[in-house]
Amino acid sequence: MVGKYRNLLIIDDEAAMRHMLRLVLEEHDYRITEAQNGIDALAQVRKEKFDLILSDIRMPDMDGLTFLSQPELAALDTTIIMMSAYGSIDTALECIKSGAYDYISKPFKPDEVILTLRKAEERLHLRHENVHLKKALSRCHSGFSSANIVHVSEQMRMLLEQVIKVAVTDSPVLIKGETGTGKELIARAVHSESGRNGEFLAINCSALTSGLLESEMFGHVKGAFTGADRDKQGLFSIAAGGTLLLDEIADLPLELQPKLLRVLQEGEIRKVGGTRTEKVSARVVAASARDLWEAVQAGQFRNDLYYRLAVVDLHIPPLRQRLEDLPVLARHILQRFCAREHRPVPLLTDSAVDQLCRHDWPGNIRELENYLEKALIFSSGEELELPRLNAVSVGTGELSSGNLSLKVASRRLEEDYIRQALELTGGNRTQAAQLLEISLRALMYKIKEYGID
Repeated sequence: MVGKYRNLLIIDDEAAMRHMLRLVLEEHDYRITEAQNGIDALAQVRKEKFDLILSDIRMPDMDGLTFLSQPELAALDTTIIMMSAYGSIDTALECIKSGAYDYISKPFKPDEVILTLRKAEERLHLRHENVHLKKALSRCHSGFSSANIVHVSEQMRMLLEQVIKVAVTDSPVLIKGETGTGKELIARAVHSESGRNGEFLAINCSALTSGLLESEMFGHVKGAFTGADRDKQGLFSIAAGGTLLLDEIADLPLELQPKLLRVLQEGEIRKVGGTRTEKVSARVVAASARDLWEAVQAGQFRNDLYYRLAVVDLHIPPLRQRLEDLPVLARHILQRFCAREHRPVPLLTDSAVDQLCRHDWPGNIRELENYLEKALIFSSGEELELPRLNAVSVGTGELSSGNLSLKVASRRLEEDYIRQALELTGGNRTQAAQLLEISLRALMYKIKEYGID
């Protein structure tokens, strides 16, 4: 498939030859970079990814065959074609054995070069297609794809159609949705459907301090800070060819936002304490429970980074807006829990489903999971026995002219929500903080303030 892989490096010590090739190839829409010998070429390869390389053999400082034998080239997905005016059959064979795709004898006609490049591009296309098919087959064997996300609602069907469309691109994706709606599951679906052969990794931007977060994302060099006793790879490097989920992106510290923007725009990172940049190929998916545009307007998030992340935005509707999904989700969750506990699945009656559908589920699917797990613990019969669902409200019957203070009402409501979240999570404060969409530190402060046991 001509024209899909257009980044091309020309290595030749003769400036006239490089100029001639540039003129010919730019007419066929190749993006050309030049190098005058192998040493110069290695520096270019370290800065940028090339799909095709045209290299002369006889050059000063580092010749073509020495360049071809460099260990770092073996790890690159690059097709190399050698050129020489002093060639022979033995030279051509030596080039092929060393890893070159083809060999062209000088002088050559422009059409000869174009034909060779077309053959190389077709080979590249077939190889990439083969990788994609193997990845798809692997997904089938692993049993995970967007089709495995449990749903019956039209909203989720449309969302998963969007997932399949955007997955095959390399554009950043912003996933929006309330806490507990399954943003990481959608991010995994984007990765699964993409055919990318790298890892899926995730990091929570609100869980670490700015310094630790920068080191986790970009890596650091030995001696960059106290305790940095060795070089460390960052998640962007580890997820090469894969997907990196930046969860709770609204909490990314302001000082790190320009560095993330550079990654998205230039495709390169610099380790903490390092002086060299390195190219990265991880696809970025960001997720946020907070309204990211409100964070921009509040001066907490850069608008240029927002627009770069939101090239494609996917919105997951809350559970209360797709209650038709609730019965199938509840039965799926029960089957999963019962399989883990090696116990029969209790019957979820129509009246139980009706009771579930009358609740707003502010914590969405995560709250539903915690509630059903609690219900299973206390159920012993054939039917699932549902514990009481707490409905937090300030009813008009409770009000009088003497207790209309908004401050008192909001404090009472806040305390009730915290108690409910702690009850639903079995006292797990980290999970409760996630349900309440506040930091763990803020939750600990409020627990102390309200004297909650």
